[in-house]
Amino acid sequence: MEQVFINKIIPFSCVDGFGNRTSIFLQGCNQDCQYCHNPETIHMCTGCGACVSVCPEKALTLSDGRVIYDPKKCCGCDTCLHTCPNDASPKTQRMDAEMVFKQIEPYFPFINGITTSGGECTLYPDFLTELYQMVKSAGKTTYMDTNGQVPLWDFPELLEVTDQTMIDLKAGTNKDHIRLTGRSHELPAENIRQMANLGKLYEIRTVIVPDVVDNLKTVELGSQLIAGYPNVRYKLIKFRHYGVRTPFLKIPEPSDEMMEALGQAAKNMGVKEVLIV
Repeated sequence: MEQVFINKIIPFSCVDGFGNRTSIFLQGCNQDCQYCHNPETIHMCTGCGACVSVCPEKALTLSDGRVIYDPKKCCGCDTCLHTCPNDASPKTQRMDAEMVFKQIEPYFPFINGITTSGGECTLYPDFLTELYQMVKSAGKTTYMDTNGQVPLWDFPELLEVTDQTMIDLKAGTNKDHIRLTGRSHELPAENIRQMANLGKLYEIRTVIVPDVVDNLKTVELGSQLIAGYPNVRYKLIKFRHYGVRTPFLKIPEPSDEMMEALGQAAKNMGVKEVLIV
């Protein structure tokens, strides 16, 4: 079985798809969103050791160029994450699908299913396929939270065991999308089209960031892509300062009026359900 780096597992979440779900965050991302709210999931730990000396509980040690993490000593202060110069985390754990399944199986009586996120979980399609097969055999649903930068149609075995996807649309033009994430919006848009057509698109998501991109154009593109699918909702998420990198602390958070106006624009274009959070 393929082993991947798991950033964290949240046993119970009500914001990552339908019902109560266990959310599994994988390490590593193929975008570099400037406003990222969890930038510590973007890169892999380089073993630089900057975090070791600042850990107040001595939960981190450096051995042969690798940072060793002892979760039993960790107090959860996240000093290591704030110190890391590489947008990484020393607290990841290398696990295969069976290891993850055994850890989350005790939650199954209380959840509807699992959601894999990140980072970017679709960087590891073999791992997802193995894990999803186990979860579905146990009678639970499988959801995928993705930035859409991996062509999901290239992985039919994974799609066969994927119940629903939730796809981010960061910006409505290539210029804005590249400036914000470093990559084009063409693959996310195509993933949205194809997953909607397959009946495997639960929602699309856009973080509204004032003064950085043309948010109306983003909402217009997203609405155009899903207006023909009444069961797909559009989640508009307020940009917030929590967890973002220093330059984006100066960006204003969107007003309620701005969010409502963008939500109404989506409805005017035919989107049946708009959720503002």
